[in-house]
Order: sequence, then structure tokens, then C-alpha cells
Amino acid sequence: MGAVYLIRHGQASFGKTHYDQLSDTGLEQAQVLGTALRPRLRPDAVFRGSMLRHEQTADGVLGAMDSLCVQQIDEGYNEYDHEDIIVKLRPMYANKLLMKADLAKTLNPRRAFQSMLTEAMSRWMSGKHDADYGETWPTFQARCTEALAQTIAACGPSKTVLVFTSGGVITCICQRLLGLSDEATLKLQWTMANAAVTKVIYSAQTGRQHLSSLNEHVHFEGDNNAHLITYR
Repeated sequence: MGAVYLIRHGQASFGKTHYDQLSDTGLEQAQVLGTALRPRLRPDAVFRGSMLRHEQTADGVLGAMDSLCVQQIDEGYNEYDHEDIIVKLRPMYANKLLMKADLAKTLNPRRAFQSMLTEAMSRWMSGKHDADYGETWPTFQARCTEALAQTIAACGPSKTVLVFTSGGVITCICQRLLGLSDEATLKLQWTMANAAVTKVIYSAQTGRQHLSSLNEHVHFEGDNNAHLITYR
């Protein structure tokens, strides 16, 4: 059996001008994960999405692993466009400064953003407003499924593969493997830790895929690294 390790990116820069880059915590998460994986894994191949947070996470992890694997880019592993999904719910937030100002007025801006994103995601996933979106939920599901299938086909049997991607992609793959409802999938996504590892084992001969482990982040547990357990 081969194994694909789906790695969520480290913490991105929430509330900053450029969200798509790792925070200082995210950079540290990548280093700690790579150090933890170094004695465990020797990857045969590495894939990642084209987003900066994917690249920075891959660089940090592979550097700490002393791995020389070439990073192969597959945009199929890119996250859904959460900004577009929010704007379709609340068009006035096409003005990011307005959204930032409104969130700053709340007692907990992160929680307020989470609540808004959950509502926006539910609208997107409902299928009732597909004409509003550049990428519908079913299209996103198919994209995630195809990306993993293409990775497995490219690598062949009995390989160890690292994939650096995002929480939405990982939970979408888990949805298919576990037969989860859309509602359960959305709830699962909010529990995915930054720089956590989800393992999918596969048979190249039969095409079968099985979820072996989900959202592993034991490398952040304990007094020294507990501050690295983040979800946004």
C-alpha cells in the first residue's frame, strides 16, 4: 500500500493585508512538523497547491526534514475562494477595509469572522445559489477528488507522498472517504489544526483509497509546543 500524507498549511496571516502568507506562528509550526517527520518519513514525491502558504509550509517542513524532493505544483490542491464566498453573502464586504472595521467592533473578531464564514459556506454548499459562484461546491468536490487521483496515478504503487494543501481540500477528501454529509463536513473543517497531518493509504492496482488517520497534531502537544495548536 502507498500512503499520501495530506498536510494542512501553517497558520496564515488572519487580519493582515496579505492573508496568503504564514504568520510567525505558522513558520514555527512548519519547522516543528518537519522535525517530527524527519525520523519517520522519507518521501518519494511532494506535491502542493500554488498558494504562498502552501509553498512556505512545504519549504519549512522539507527543510527541517533535510528532504531534497522537488515540489510539484497542482492547483487542484488550492483552497476554495473564501473571500468570494463571503462577498456573495455580504456584497458590501467586497470592501475589505469595511469588513475589517466591522469585525474590529465585535468582542471577538476571530469568532465573528468564523460565524460569518460558516453562514457563507452553508449558502455556497446548499446548491441553491450556484449561479453566483465562480466555483460551485460540487465543482470543488470534484477538483479535490481528481487532484488526489492524479497524484496517486503519477506516483504509482507503494510510494510515500507528501501533499501540502488546505483544510477545505482535506475535509472534502475525507467527506468522500467517510461518506459524510455536507453539514458534518463543514463541522469537521473547523476542527482541522494548522500543520496537522491526515493520512490516506491507497492501492494503485485497485484504485481504492482509505482514510488511515485524521488531523494528527501530536507534534504540538506538551508544554513546549502547546502554543502552536491553532485552527485559523
